[in-house]
Amino acid sequence: MGAPDLSRHGLAPSGPVHAHLASAELVEHALRRREGLLADSGALDALTGERTARSPEDKYIVRDPSIEAEIDWSKSNRPMSPGTFDRLLKQVRQYASARELFVHDAAACADPRHRLTLRVVTEQAWHALFAHCLFLRPSPDELATFDAEWLVLSVPNLRFDPKKEGLNSPAVIAASFERKTILVAGTHYAGEIKKSIFTILNALLPFRGVFPMHCSANVGAGGDVALFFGLSGTGKTTLSADPERRLIGDDEHGWSDDGVFNIEGGCYAKTIRLSADKEPQIYHAIRFGSVLENVPLDPVTRRPDYDSEEYTENTRAAYPIDFIPNCEPSGRGWHPRTIFFLTCDAFGVLPPISRLTPEQAMEHFLCGYTAKVAGTEVGVTDPEATFSACFAAPFLPLPARRYAAMLGDKLKAHQVPVWLLNTGWTAGGFGVGERIDLNSTRAMLRAALERKLDHVPFRTDPVFGVAVPTECPGVPAKVLDPRAAWVDKAAYDRAAADLAARFRSALAKHQ
Repeated sequence: MGAPDLSRHGLAPSGPVHAHLASAELVEHALRRREGLLADSGALDALTGERTARSPEDKYIVRDPSIEAEIDWSKSNRPMSPGTFDRLLKQVRQYASARELFVHDAAACADPRHRLTLRVVTEQAWHALFAHCLFLRPSPDELATFDAEWLVLSVPNLRFDPKKEGLNSPAVIAASFERKTILVAGTHYAGEIKKSIFTILNALLPFRGVFPMHCSANVGAGGDVALFFGLSGTGKTTLSADPERRLIGDDEHGWSDDGVFNIEGGCYAKTIRLSADKEPQIYHAIRFGSVLENVPLDPVTRRPDYDSEEYTENTRAAYPIDFIPNCEPSGRGWHPRTIFFLTCDAFGVLPPISRLTPEQAMEHFLCGYTAKVAGTEVGVTDPEATFSACFAAPFLPLPARRYAAMLGDKLKAHQVPVWLLNTGWTAGGFGVGERIDLNSTRAMLRAALERKLDHVPFRTDPVFGVAVPTECPGVPAKVLDPRAAWVDKAAYDRAAADLAARFRSALAKHQ
């Protein structure tokens, strides 16, 4: 298949254009260009330089007349004028046209009725490999007649003059709904490519009656679908990769009148402290054809050091979903039977598992709570509460209450129970207590999935008002009561009251 005509995108390449390459060829090009190294597993390991995570301060949405009135203009949705975007786009086109380019045609949304076709044009082979891992891959027959609806132009080595262009930094991630074009410049962090498409779909899908969700999803042998909402680091990927259930997807989904569908075609897992014992499916998915980001390699053995934070705590792996042996190949499932809200409570005061009423579920969804701990970000020395609306604030172009209303409608229509699962600390906060054992978390998860908690006694938590089971198969009763696990009960009461006040403050912002 020949190179696609890029003139329709305003590109006039003077160098080689590589299109629709297999993962092996992309790896070869990445190695030729010294973009990364091969790990002993065969995965391509790349470093992203100074930017090892998303750059929310550099993300913009163009004030296009067709959608301007719908956007929730805020810190997460910075406005950019059409004129500024066109000026930047012209520079990107000129820059890209003078480089060797890699083109990857792909799609998002496993449900064909809501599919979005896209083309990624990038100056780096490993970014094309990343796109190959993360998005849905058209068949050769589909590529023969492929028509990309959206364009992603990724030029990480292009740095703008922020003062001249009116930007916050030399980097920019900007999306124009009228031009159906996304610019990613000045950052090597590949997650920007993935999340830019998610942002677009978070704007488009609600107008089609589809609820877009930042969650993972899996399905049991009987067809029972479970959703796992949560911010980064709370366990979405880990807990949904269950050998007894088929993985639908690990991060982004839509919920239509016909059920749940994966938006992506791959997984983007955090790898910090990854081990074959605790997360075998993810560990063994990192092989040839996958990508590692910012994971240090032993210079002799090329073995990844997953415990190292030499470059960042936010180390990542990208791989096609079929690298998970028991994935759901259709990327689709029926309406959820169980929903989990995951939170990593570093203050150690939330119950390990609790049941929410529909009203509480709406409130927790709007708050989107988790906690950052020391060492995860520069300047964080003590636990910090983080509230991200709908567990996805940086990716929500529309007002948060619109997504919350869609969740409420779905819960009412399908009578889905919602559980709050704390994957954080117990017997004290970070630095005093200990992280809740993963085996205990999985036992609680399994009990909820199998409806073994439907008939056990519950108590109402006096601070947070949630229903807490007093017993759970495979879990010691003392683990279920966070206050009982603290030696200093008065310290628990103070910490719990403080977090409850933070919840109220976060919720008040959406009233």
